Amino acid sequence: MVKTRESDLIGTSIEDSRAAGLRMLDGRSILVTGGTGSFGRRFVETVMRHAKPRRVIVFSRDEFKQYEMQQRMPADWAPTLRYFIGDVRDRERLELAMRGVDFCVHAAALKHVPAAEYNPMECINTNVYGAENVMRAALSTGVRRVIALSTDKAANPINLYGASKLAADKIFIAANNLSGALDTRFSVVRYGNVVGSRGSVVPLFRKLIDQGADHLPVTDERMTRFWITLQHGVDFVLSCFAMMQGGEIFVPKIPSMRIGDLARAMAPDLPLKLVGIRPGEKLHEVMITEDDSRQTYELSDRYVIEPAFAFWQHAPYEGLDARPVADGFRYASDGNDDWLDGDRLRALLAEAS
Repeated sequence: MVKTRESDLIGTSIEDSRAAGLRMLDGRSILVTGGTGSFGRRFVETVMRHAKPRRVIVFSRDEFKQYEMQQRMPADWAPTLRYFIGDVRDRERLELAMRGVDFCVHAAALKHVPAAEYNPMECINTNVYGAENVMRAALSTGVRRVIALSTDKAANPINLYGASKLAADKIFIAANNLSGALDTRFSVVRYGNVVGSRGSVVPLFRKLIDQGADHLPVTDERMTRFWITLQHGVDFVLSCFAMMQGGEIFVPKIPSMRIGDLARAMAPDLPLKLVGIRPGEKLHEVMITEDDSRQTYELSDRYVIEPAFAFWQHAPYEGLDARPVADGFRYASDGNDDWLDGDRLRALLAEAS
C-alpha cells in the first residue's frame, strides 16, 4: 500500500486540515449514507457552502426525510444534490449509487442502545452487514476515500450497539488489506455524544422543560460522557479526509461532562430524579483503551490509532508534532483533563440550537 498524504493540499498546521479536506472535494462526487440524519444534513450543508463538489449524493431509506431535506436546501444547490432511496443492507443498490463516486462518508446506523438490545438482528443487519456492503461496494466501484463514523461505545463495548460498531470498525480497517492496486482507502472517525442530536438526552431535557416538568430524570449523577457539537463532528471528518492514509481510527480531543451537571445547567431550579442506568449503558465511556495505546499517536487536537496490520507503514504526520502516547494510556470520559462547566455547556447548547 502506498502511504501518501494529500501533501499538496494539507498545510503544516492542524488548523489547515479542514480547509484542505474541503478543497479535496472540489469537482468531486461525494456520497453520504444516512444522509438525512443529523450528521448527514449538516455535512451536506457544510460541503455545499464551502466547497465546489460536482455531485453530493444523499443515500437513505426514508423518502419523507429526503423530501423535507430537499425543501430546506437552497434552490441553487438542486443541480448538484442527488437523493437516492436505498438501504445499506442492499449491496446492489449501494453499487448503483456509488458509480462515479470519489468520497464516501458512512453515517448510516441503528444507534439507539435499548432498541438494539431488544432487536439484535436488526442492529447487526444494519451496522455490521451494512458496513460490509458499503466496503464491498466502494471497492467494486473504485471510490477513492471512505470514512466511517464510529462511536465511543465501540471501545470495550458492553452493549450490542457498541459491539456492532466495533465490528464495523474492524471491517473498514481490514478493508485496506483488500484494496490491492486500487486507490481505495478506508478510515474510521470515533467520537462521543453529539450535543442536541436526535435521540440524545439534550432534546429530551428540553422537551420536558418546555412541557413544564417538575423534575428531570437522570440515570446516575456520576455518569460521564464525551460531548461534541454537530459542526465540530462534521469539520473533524473533513479534516480526516486530508490526513488519512488508510487504516487509522481518528479520535478528537473533546470535553467531558457529568449528566447531573448537564441537567442542572439546563434547568437549575428543577430537582433531579434518579431512574437508574438503562440496559447496556456504561457509567463512563472510553474512546481509546489501554491496549490501543501501543498504536496511538497524539496530535494537538486529536489522537490517531494506527492499525496493527502488516500493510501499515508508519509515517508520522510531518509538521503536525505527532508523538506516541504512553504505554497504558486510556482516553475515558471520567479521566479526561477537559471538563465542561456550566458556562461552556450553555455555549455549546446555544451553538447546537
